[in-house]
Amino acid sequence: MTLSLLSRYAFFVFCVLFTLVSLAFLQHEWLWPFTLISAVLSLIGIGDLLQTRQAVRRNYPILGNIRYLVEGIRPEIRQYLLEADGDRLPFSRAQRTLVYARAKNEGADKPFGTLLDVYQNGFEFISHSMRPAPLSDPESFRVLIGGPQCSQPYSASLLNISAMSFGSLSANAIRALNKGAKLGNFAHDTGEGSISAYHREHGGDLIWELGSGYFGCRTSDGRFDPQRFAVQAQQPQVRMIEIKLSQGAKPGHGGILPKHKVTTEISATRGVPLGEDCISPSRHSAFSTPTELLQFIAQLRELSGGKPVGFKLCLGHPWEFMGIAKAMLETGIMPDFIVVDGKEGGTGAAPLEFTDHIGVPMREGLLFVHNTLVGCGLREQIKLGASGKIVSAFDIACVLAIGADWANSARGFMFAIGCIQSRSCHTNKCPTGVATQDPLRQRALVPEDKAQRVFNFHRNTLRGLAEMLAAAGLEHPAQLDAKHLVRRMSASEIKLFSQQHVFLKPGELLDDQQVTGEFYQRMWQMARTDSFDAAQA
Repeated sequence: MTLSLLSRYAFFVFCVLFTLVSLAFLQHEWLWPFTLISAVLSLIGIGDLLQTRQAVRRNYPILGNIRYLVEGIRPEIRQYLLEADGDRLPFSRAQRTLVYARAKNEGADKPFGTLLDVYQNGFEFISHSMRPAPLSDPESFRVLIGGPQCSQPYSASLLNISAMSFGSLSANAIRALNKGAKLGNFAHDTGEGSISAYHREHGGDLIWELGSGYFGCRTSDGRFDPQRFAVQAQQPQVRMIEIKLSQGAKPGHGGILPKHKVTTEISATRGVPLGEDCISPSRHSAFSTPTELLQFIAQLRELSGGKPVGFKLCLGHPWEFMGIAKAMLETGIMPDFIVVDGKEGGTGAAPLEFTDHIGVPMREGLLFVHNTLVGCGLREQIKLGASGKIVSAFDIACVLAIGADWANSARGFMFAIGCIQSRSCHTNKCPTGVATQDPLRQRALVPEDKAQRVFNFHRNTLRGLAEMLAAAGLEHPAQLDAKHLVRRMSASEIKLFSQQHVFLKPGELLDDQQVTGEFYQRMWQMARTDSFDAAQA
């Protein structure tokens, strides 16, 4: 930590020392210009340390200003950056620019049209109406989560903070996110790292994510502890329970928090030993079949006092999810909600092979889950959330159009609290204090300032959605349908989402007649309730 601090403050310290030493030699006139320059830089550095709005300047006095000088001329260099970043980063940079503007309450309007190639394959847009609707109040965009087996349903915002754990994120980052959620009346998913003191500090609504490590409710050998779970789950601040089956960044892999990031606080919060890597196993020990998963859901619902309980997954083998759906019909036990993550999601570090080649993309996974529930006649009883690279109002509109009831965002809210995608999350050297446990680095992130930005981003994004819906002639997100969204398939062909995708009819999987699309019928035949393995079809 000392070497890191010296390296970050080296130039500032040099300027201060040079100024002090050179004052003793002012009789040398040739030294005056250098003394003046070092004195000005020293004052800039002091100002950087004292200001609270820009974390990079607080962590890198004097030198951090270079980033903001470049950002100041962004409009002139933006096209170059978009072209230079290749296929993966341009979209992220454009997203980040939008989030920063909304988080700072700055206008996001730009002249001279779009930089996107509207004739490129994959370009998407929402059709507008010749008779736009009146603008709706974004605060009314809420969804009631909780099926017939739930006694404490939760009225959730249409946009919430996706799962990011204390440990992966700093204490100040958690404080900022939760206070922003409190200000905006939306939910903050804890991630699988359990509920820390920093989640409780401001009282924002929590979705407690329960991963395979059962952090916060585990026995000494890492198994689920019902008593410890009940104590936390019954707290009024905890509004829903989410079982994490898999995540977008590395589905089927499990997770690890390196031991150099496991502090005394994290050890106590998660219930894990200090000085060791914190491991999340690749699979749960509390259940091993679809039926056992649903029995576990029923147990958690009872232990929590009747709060909504559901699960999150990045879709893998399609017959496995259909096995869960069959088990719902067989047992009568249903989750209150399901969150579909996508392989494109994930704000943490993951093996390259998993990032690039494992897991189903979010929209395909969402559509499959939606269709399966519709085909089983269960869709009306279970709410669907979606997460995976959701940042803009248009991203939300796209997932609502193909089956989601609400959306979660991780990277959007990370950008709002200052993340610059330095990709140093796993090194404990995050330059903005977002993803580090180094107390001096995270000091750069001032929760009071960033909480307001979290609130601003949420409010302005939902307002952007309201404006898009009004332009399309709609007054509420529930009216959004696949026919309202369009995708370019080639230079000479575009299709509505409703033409592009297959949508099952209610109860279709239960009928003896032919199911729409041979794929769904075959996967349904392969699904089992007593195992996640496939039956012979």
